[in-house]
Amino acid sequence: MVVVQNSDFVEIEFTGKFKDTNEIFDTNSKPEIDKKKLNFEAKSYVICVGKGMSIKGLDRDIEGKEIGKEYSAEFSPEDAFGKRNPSLVRMIPLKFFIEQKIMPQKGMQLSLDGAIVKVISVSSGRVLVDFNNPLAGREVLYTYKLVRKLEDVKEKVNSLQDFFFKKRFDFDVKDKEVTFKVEENLKRFIEMMAKPFADILGMKIKAEAITKKEEVKQEEKK
Repeated sequence: MVVVQNSDFVEIEFTGKFKDTNEIFDTNSKPEIDKKKLNFEAKSYVICVGKGMSIKGLDRDIEGKEIGKEYSAEFSPEDAFGKRNPSLVRMIPLKFFIEQKIMPQKGMQLSLDGAIVKVISVSSGRVLVDFNNPLAGREVLYTYKLVRKLEDVKEKVNSLQDFFFKKRFDFDVKDKEVTFKVEENLKRFIEMMAKPFADILGMKIKAEAITKKEEVKQEEKK
């Protein structure tokens, strides 16, 4: 029996539903996706327990559970995607969107100032926009299975790359140090993310610029 502890890296298969409607808002479960023909991707999802890589309630609930077993839990808005904040509903001049070559329409979701926002209404040269998380204010239900616990350091690094970088770079691991091999213009990006990455992994993070020749080799490997 393998029991999950804080700071363990685990692969999780999950399905999230709204408590009031039972509607699925997120899942990576292939059986669920295939059965209901859902528009989600059945891909591996790895988190480091207790490090904020999932909603607060789920992050806490996973600790102490067994690998290979299925569980279910419900979470309040505070432990899920937060309460709705009325101050995050704002009026923005229409010309701002036009300058960005966007024609806003009621119900549209778009990226604004690094956040996903929803257009509530458009009238008289003004646009009412909701900056709240689209899932804020909802009670949710999760069913999940802890598939496996990760032990390999390289797998852990790649799971954090997926979470922080949304892409994978080549890297070396030596003496509790991870060195990413990136183009010169990406070194600053790696350095900016080094602290949260290192805090979770417990290893020092460095970025090393690669030469053009090494760049070509990396592309050939892909």
